[in-house]
Amino acid sequence: MKKLLTIFAGTLITGCVIAGGLVTNTNQSVRYTRLQSRNGSTAIDAVYYNPAGVAKLGNGIFISINNQTIGQKPTVLNNYANLTGSPKEYAGKVRAPIFPGIYAAVNLGNFSISAGVNPVGGGGGAKYEDGLPSFEMPLSDLVPLLQSQNIPTTQYSADVFFEGKSIYFGYQANLGSKRNDMLSGAAGLRIVSAKNSYNGYLNDIMVNPNFPAFGAQYNGSMVLAKDFFTAGATFFTGLPPQATGAATQLQPIIDAGYGGVLLANGGTVGMSSAAIQGIQGLLSAKGLTTAQIGAATISTAQGELNTAGPVYLAKAAAMTVYANSTQNVAVDVEETGMGYSPILSANFSPMENLNIGIKYEFKTKLELSTKVFENKTGGGVFTDGEKVIADMPAMLAAGVEFRPIDRLMVTGSANYYFDKDVDYDGSATENINMIDKNFTEVALGAELGLTNNVRVSAGWLGTFAGVNEEYQNDQRFDLNTNSFGGGIGCRITPMIDINLGGQYTFYKEGTRNFEHMLGTIPVPVRETYNKNAWVVAVGVDLHFGK
Repeated sequence: MKKLLTIFAGTLITGCVIAGGLVTNTNQSVRYTRLQSRNGSTAIDAVYYNPAGVAKLGNGIFISINNQTIGQKPTVLNNYANLTGSPKEYAGKVRAPIFPGIYAAVNLGNFSISAGVNPVGGGGGAKYEDGLPSFEMPLSDLVPLLQSQNIPTTQYSADVFFEGKSIYFGYQANLGSKRNDMLSGAAGLRIVSAKNSYNGYLNDIMVNPNFPAFGAQYNGSMVLAKDFFTAGATFFTGLPPQATGAATQLQPIIDAGYGGVLLANGGTVGMSSAAIQGIQGLLSAKGLTTAQIGAATISTAQGELNTAGPVYLAKAAAMTVYANSTQNVAVDVEETGMGYSPILSANFSPMENLNIGIKYEFKTKLELSTKVFENKTGGGVFTDGEKVIADMPAMLAAGVEFRPIDRLMVTGSANYYFDKDVDYDGSATENINMIDKNFTEVALGAELGLTNNVRVSAGWLGTFAGVNEEYQNDQRFDLNTNSFGGGIGCRITPMIDINLGGQYTFYKEGTRNFEHMLGTIPVPVRETYNKNAWVVAVGVDLHFGK
């Protein structure tokens, strides 16, 4: 039987990635939520999207405070036949009520200093109150496992809960310089502080074996699996001396010349019904089928009993393993680490109504250290002190803003993530190819000024993943998306802007085909993955100075 403690998976990514790469968030301002395209920004959120564009703000001090509230529902449909209700759908709940983005910039002549704090990865928590297929498939295997041991069983159950939280905060600072009104540049550094936490349990694993030989209570009612297997280990441990004694009792009958008589007809040669049934029970416990027991003679029965001891002891050892594997499991684990990434950007304005921004973020090397808290286990996967690779890929971003008339702005953006350079399997010793091509996303948006102080906007973003089936699983999967956002911006005073936005993301369904090992037998399984996600956002921009 597959060890049940391995159900808790260390690769679970619980981030609220609505926009961005596999592990990178780019939905970092309310202006982004309502436009979907900000790589050519010359507003205060340029601190993140286009640091060189901060120079276009003019002299003064600029501050932006943003928050997004994010909800996401991932679903997994699994067709493994042993699951109760197969094909079975599992739904998670992802919530990030606070997803902040805070930016500040100071422009003095041709020089700018800017800084930002935001969740560049993760940012939320995922709850799976009914578990996941990878949790339940090993549990469902208990039924065919017991049936293969001639123990009638039809049901299983367990109390399962799992919650994962992830937050990668980025602390970014930029220095910028404006050469002239057409060209500016900036260099920056982002420090990433990463933290993943996993908390959950697998309690009260139960089955309904109808096998009173282990105890009268095992009569088809739901019982704790660990108790049943413990009783089984005790039962099989006590059989070797019984088998030896029964074989000795058969010797006088064989010596009298009745060894060729069927065991079932032993009553004709002086055997009691109780003795016959007892020996038949010992043969059944060894693993002989009903047909084999019916065909057994007294001599062959003695031979089976003489070799039964090691078989019983092996079964007792197996039952002990099963009892240990079906104990309650509690997981309380934290992974933490820190990395940094240099950032270079350039801004080019060839004409007054056209702005182009380009940014390159270097790869963020992250190594997370695992902490398994006291009185808990690592679930068979997490090991205290273990190092996990969690690098974030380099990214090339480009964007453009064009104003054909004063009150209309149209914008486009593109991001390219160098995923092939990242070890997404998380292990320094493994080399699993999970990426077929690098992740890309493109976006278009438009903003129209209804008045001098009120602006409405809308935008679209498409993402195109390059992962293969080695990357996808029920705990971590990536799908192509289409996102649509919209909102409004209001200038309350020359110093204060308010932004409101909303976004909805549609995911393209994905699948994975793999084999689940039922003992030594590979069983084909198909999983179907999907999600939906929404965002509501509010922010305020402040300007102090000329």
